[in-house]
Amino acid sequence: MDEWTGEPQAASLLTERVGWAVALTTGMVSGLLAAHWNADDVAALNSGRDGEGRRLPSNAWMALRRLGWTVEPSEGTCVNDRIVRMAQEQAGRTLRCAQWRSVLVAGVLGTWPADPSRRTADEWVRVRAAVPGGQHLPSGVINGRTRQIAAFLKSNGRLPADVFELEGEPRAARMLLLSACDGQQATIERADVPDRALLRLQLPTRPDPRSYREWTWVACPVVLPPTVPAGAVLHLPTLRPDQGRVRVDLAYTHAVPRAARAGHTVALGVDWGLNTLLSCGSARLHGDGRIVPSGAGAMFRAAGVLAKQHRLRRLGERLQAKSDRYRQLIGGDEQHALTARHGVLNNEIRQVGARRSSLNEALARAAARWAVDQAIAAGASVIYLEDLRSMEARGMGRTHNTRLAQTVRGRIADRVRHLAAETGIAVVTVPPRNTSRHCPRCLTPLRHRKAPDAPTVPGWKWALCPGCGWQGDRDQGAWQRIAARGLAHQAETATDRTTGTMAIRTIVDGLEEGAVVTPAVTGRIPLPDRSKNGPTGPTRPAPRRRRTPSPARPSAPAGQRPEGHAHTDRFRLPRAAARNQGVTTIGPPSSGPRPGDRAAGRHRPRGAALGAGFHLHAHATPPRWEPLLEPDTLVRLGITRPI
Repeated sequence: MDEWTGEPQAASLLTERVGWAVALTTGMVSGLLAAHWNADDVAALNSGRDGEGRRLPSNAWMALRRLGWTVEPSEGTCVNDRIVRMAQEQAGRTLRCAQWRSVLVAGVLGTWPADPSRRTADEWVRVRAAVPGGQHLPSGVINGRTRQIAAFLKSNGRLPADVFELEGEPRAARMLLLSACDGQQATIERADVPDRALLRLQLPTRPDPRSYREWTWVACPVVLPPTVPAGAVLHLPTLRPDQGRVRVDLAYTHAVPRAARAGHTVALGVDWGLNTLLSCGSARLHGDGRIVPSGAGAMFRAAGVLAKQHRLRRLGERLQAKSDRYRQLIGGDEQHALTARHGVLNNEIRQVGARRSSLNEALARAAARWAVDQAIAAGASVIYLEDLRSMEARGMGRTHNTRLAQTVRGRIADRVRHLAAETGIAVVTVPPRNTSRHCPRCLTPLRHRKAPDAPTVPGWKWALCPGCGWQGDRDQGAWQRIAARGLAHQAETATDRTTGTMAIRTIVDGLEEGAVVTPAVTGRIPLPDRSKNGPTGPTRPAPRRRRTPSPARPSAPAGQRPEGHAHTDRFRLPRAAARNQGVTTIGPPSSGPRPGDRAAGRHRPRGAALGAGFHLHAHATPPRWEPLLEPDTLVRLGITRPI
């Protein structure tokens, strides 16, 4: 609702007014990035000191003003100082993030390898030493920058000077950072209803406001999701126009229990996979050092969503290749006949990309919620994840590498950390070395086979230990190894000071020897001995029919069973009926005696064991469409008489 006029605002009009404010802010952000996208300015901003040696504020917009980096709106446009703050805050955050990329590219350029496609061991040591924190940096990040520099070298014939020549100034995102403002631009407070909040902010009434009178207050009701606690403190959100709607990224604060770094006794181990996205299970650390798994674990399967992601990826690649071909044919000619088709094709590419992002986000939320719920149900105080940021497949083909690159492990890990922090559960990453290769009970290298329940499916899903004889799904063994390794290396857990994430970065051989699981001892009552080697029950008098011996009979060739006992084994039945048998056939006739038959001669059917009928000598009813023969006689009691 517009507070100046008191008239309600339609959703479309509100979206349009937010878009006008975003356009004003984005223009100023682009100007700041273009003016300061260089090594000297980025280094000065990230040094933490101004020209006089004073410490720079933590807020980006205040730091830019201390350095004298100002920006003005377009000529003839009137905006208040809070709009300029939002532009400076967004530009300052982007420039601060560029410092890490600048240092990384400088380290890669300073230790450029002889063969960019494959570094030697010494070259890896040098490049990690040249990058701050390179000892624990995933190799995939370094290889990605190496490929980017190699592409620049191929197209320009020389190496770039720095990241600012390698990459142009980034594009400004379309959003409003209301957190950089104060109450004179925007406010938010809870409504009377627990799941509602009221956001008040100033928005322009036209795309190019000429005076402050063309900025009015608008009250926007916001529906809070059920994940926001009732007692949480709400902060000013970030507004993002998206497909005719305004998205609200709301931040809130509430008290949660503090996650412990060590001292855990129950842990949840989580293993990543391709077809089976997540496999997890809990393990308990006993006082004597034994690690016992609790149950067989569980799996999160998302084959349908991953298959759809694969189809969308292939579609996007085909559309992108077609768009590149159109661009080559157009050659910059705006009047070309393919220009309109090229625009439609680019719009379709954006829609496919948005669909893939939506699927990834939904999959990450569902998988993270499932993993945290498993930890809560098991009573675990820590979740151990594999650190697969540097996972690369060599010699597995383009398809397998693309599937690895398109997985949503990073998003799932971030969502798991966020959801686990609300319940005080720690999330620790562990090294993935040999988690799927060694036995969880004796650390012997496993032998992988096809799954026994799917022998025709290619792959190596089943693991067999030649040492202790353990066998099972390789993902089940992997989460046991991850949980055991995390519980055994609790003292080696380190916390990152910048991000607050916990990780076990190194494996200690002495601790790894104890990172084995012990099978749980079940409390089942042993079954009684069913063998016939001794007495089978209490002594009781024999039946009357056994007190008198049977009369003497001639001895049979195969002997005679004891008196009063039933047959201990049955005769082997003939083979089941063939698939192409007639509708009135109960089994194929036997032409001669078979091993196990008591007598040779005519065929002796055994009812349903032959594959047809429900009783001995019972014939199946013929179908209705089969012609029935008219009988001339009726057989009754062996007497034939005409009808």
